[in-house]
Amino acid sequence: MAKRRGVSYQKRVADINAIYDKYAKLGYSNREIWRRFVYPIYPVSERTFYNLLKASADPKNEIPKELTLFLDFGDEQ
Repeated sequence: MAKRRGVSYQKRVADINAIYDKYAKLGYSNREIWRRFVYPIYPVSERTFYNLLKASADPKNEIPKELTLFLDFGDEQ
């Protein structure tokens, strides 16, 4: 049986990947992105950070379009 993921998990995956994409293009190392930009917002371990980056490739972690309206909290960076 596959593990069911909630919408908040999907949002966290999307947010962390957006942060990663933004700073990876600027040449920051993965560890520095995690330490300076991800950890202060989402206090996850470095290992979890890498697992969340890997989870973004899984299509089951995409947020359905009808739920994106409910996930706009206005605190985006």
